[in-house]
Amino acid sequence: MPNSSSISEFLLLALADTRQLQLLHFWLLLGIYLAALLGNGLISTAVACDHRLHTPMYFFLLNLALLDLACISTTLPKAMANALWHTRHISYAGCAAQVFFFVFFLSAEYCLLTIMSYDRYVAICKPLHYGTLLGSRACALSRGWKDPNSFSQHALSMYYRDLISLYSNAVDQFFCEIPHILKLSCSQSYLREAGLLMFSALFFFASFVFIVVSYVQIFRAVLRMPSEQGRHKTFSMCLPHLAVLSLFVITGFFAYLKPHSISSPSLDLMVSFLYSVVPPTLNPIIYSMRNREHKDALWKLMTKCIWKAMNCPSFSI
Repeated sequence: MPNSSSISEFLLLALADTRQLQLLHFWLLLGIYLAALLGNGLISTAVACDHRLHTPMYFFLLNLALLDLACISTTLPKAMANALWHTRHISYAGCAAQVFFFVFFLSAEYCLLTIMSYDRYVAICKPLHYGTLLGSRACALSRGWKDPNSFSQHALSMYYRDLISLYSNAVDQFFCEIPHILKLSCSQSYLREAGLLMFSALFFFASFVFIVVSYVQIFRAVLRMPSEQGRHKTFSMCLPHLAVLSLFVITGFFAYLKPHSISSPSLDLMVSFLYSVVPPTLNPIIYSMRNREHKDALWKLMTKCIWKAMNCPSFSI
């Protein structure tokens, strides 16, 4: 059986068998990727350029957009290249780097979403104390990424040790995902790796409970609002947030903790797509494009750029 000393590359799951479907998948993934780049890029540009958006909430949105760009750029470009060039190969170093950066950015994004739920709780339930509780701590809270990132580095160091003995190089996924890599391991550290995944799942579940409790307190405060218009506005803002977050967390839990008895290539592909591709694409719409202040800032920025282009000497010539 082959081991890591003889494995120089991995084979990713082919999205389709026929050339026509491969090209169709390429254009579909390209459209999703460009939509994610455009949405998150607009958020980052508007928040960075408009001083009126330099508040904790938009600071978090800026960092969320950057993390979404990083997450989706870790997995989709290689999948698109494989579909376009009719190949399944990814190098050993490329697979290891993909796993590391995906876990790194995914952990940071999940912790940021947890912080953002607390931000919404303080803004709605304790608006008079918002500046005291969160205003001066936004940067400090974002530094909490160091904990999940150091945890992901520890997890990946164990992952590297587990790659010492693999009996196959065929990964049944469109990117290098840890559960599918572990299936290829024939070392005795499998139980240790599984225990590490269970521990990380408990950590993320505790964060999810914190998020749910925050939103429960938000909904209780909203229901006590005398204004029906205020209740509708808050619900329309919070419910889409919670829906995308629940999709992200539930599918992520299922991908990493589902029993092998219900595993299948099509199911694994769908679940991984739901937690790794869909949220980074929808987050710009859910979190920012529905926000009037952000749309006004974006429109002002676009108008300013168009005006400068029209008055540019090279344009007039």
